[in-house]
Amino acid sequence: MTDYNVNNWLTPPYNRKAFQFVQTLFPTVCISRGNENTSTLETSLDRQNEILNISYPFIAGARTVNDFLEDTETDAFIVLKDGIVVAEKYYNGMEPYSKHLMNSVSKTFCGMVAGICIKNGVIDASKKISFYVPEFANSAFRNATVQHCLDFTAAVKYDEKYQDDDFNLLDEHFTRETAVVGWRPDLVNSSTPKTLKDFATSLKAIDGDHKDGDHFHYRTVMTNIVAMVIESATGKKFAELLQDKIWRKMGCEQDAVVVVDSSGFPYMGAGMNASARDLARFGQLLINDGYYNGQQIVPSQFIKDTRNGNDTLRSHFKKNKKFAGLMGGNGHYHNQTWCDRDSATLACIGIYGQTIYADQKARVVVVKLSTHLGPADTTKISEAFFASRAICAHLKGTSAKL
Repeated sequence: MTDYNVNNWLTPPYNRKAFQFVQTLFPTVCISRGNENTSTLETSLDRQNEILNISYPFIAGARTVNDFLEDTETDAFIVLKDGIVVAEKYYNGMEPYSKHLMNSVSKTFCGMVAGICIKNGVIDASKKISFYVPEFANSAFRNATVQHCLDFTAAVKYDEKYQDDDFNLLDEHFTRETAVVGWRPDLVNSSTPKTLKDFATSLKAIDGDHKDGDHFHYRTVMTNIVAMVIESATGKKFAELLQDKIWRKMGCEQDAVVVVDSSGFPYMGAGMNASARDLARFGQLLINDGYYNGQQIVPSQFIKDTRNGNDTLRSHFKKNKKFAGLMGGNGHYHNQTWCDRDSATLACIGIYGQTIYADQKARVVVVKLSTHLGPADTTKISEAFFASRAICAHLKGTSAKL
């Protein structure tokens, strides 16, 4: 299937290939690996069949990891144990070098760049967005801080819905935002904002007594605003910072790319594309509290704080009925990352089935890239966590090699 285009690329069967070739459809900026030496990703597949046959209970009865992979439009699957690749499989024509659309897995990369800037004193997360980007001074974000956007707690009206069958897409914010970067040409009209900044400054405050910091609501626009703050505070392009501060230091095998708007600004809320092996490296960085390839890349304390969270964040998370059960009883969302304090797990999640699951206690990273038939299949998303937890429980306390 090669006849995908900008009008059909989100729908099956065309998305099965399009998600591996996003850079051929839309303008992107390159996150270059440069001429750096590739970091070692040791491989030992002696336990791969054992991992594929791990069983766990699910809705209709016992399932195996292999059942899960076969039934959920998998494109790539990698498991690291103690930094060693112990399982690696590709489907649907994908290869180890292939790039794949990450959707909201992109967000955590933005959060980690923010952590570097905060540690260096370039950004104060307690300051208002408008301190760094004056265009937001008269917007719905006028009182929101950088931290509010990092945690998705700014009180701004923004509906994050993905399906087409139960609402008017022209009234929905996420799909209108994607239209700005060309993803939904069917929604573009004379009132469509020209840039992601124009879109963000056009939003309205939530009606009623909602205040910034009072509620957790998942809203992609806030990731893009964090990236805007980073560009303004540093005077550098976000893509350049991601490239120099994280990507090249990790010793990635492949370049990554990010979809950009008409001004060249990257769509960090959902537009990054990378290989599964390089995402596994990033998952290992999260497990190592920011240390990878012989150097401290992201500040250790920033990742520890992200993982630990606080009672306020957990309280906000439990009140959000859509996501409350996703990360366990002590789950929270912090610094653009999904977190479970009990298992010391950090997770990155994207629609259509993209996940990085990094369990520090088990020393296990699970990466799955997919092209689900629909964007928000809650059963398949939920099973990704059941399967990942089963893999971590099985491998915890064991050796990567037989």
